[in-house]
Amino acid sequence: MKKKQVFNLILLLAAIFAYIILFIINKHIFYISIHYFWHIFLRVFYALIIVFVFIFLTNLFISPKSVIKYLGKESGIKGWWISVIAGIISTGSIYLWYPLLKELKEMGMRKGLIAVFLYNRAVKIPILPVMVYYFGWLYTLILTFYMVVFSVILGLIMEKVS
Repeated sequence: MKKKQVFNLILLLAAIFAYIILFIINKHIFYISIHYFWHIFLRVFYALIIVFVFIFLTNLFISPKSVIKYLGKESGIKGWWISVIAGIISTGSIYLWYPLLKELKEMGMRKGLIAVFLYNRAVKIPILPVMVYYFGWLYTLILTFYMVVFSVILGLIMEKVS
């Protein structure tokens, strides 16, 4: 077993042990805790399924060669645009995207492009009309433009420091 797998197993066993102790000490709090866990699990379950489907489809249809071509070191401006657009149109909780980004990184995706993707998740198309309503179209346009530009700057910095 790898060191990380051993750590994960120990963490799982510690959590199970803590729940057993909690059950012995205070069954009411144990049931509240299990209910809360189940409630959160159900809220996240469908998003997890979607992310795992994306990971499956990525592994099925996207080869490391194509990742290197479009998102690797030689991707050029096309890679930056793909990361910007993918970040803007991505939905769901950010932490659910981490496994997919890890897979893409292992296939050869540049760290700067990962940073650009994550940064551009802040630009949300469904929220833009609300921003226009509250702040005006000029403010929304300038803010969105700066967010995209600075995401690329941040991505370039990330590539230099990592």
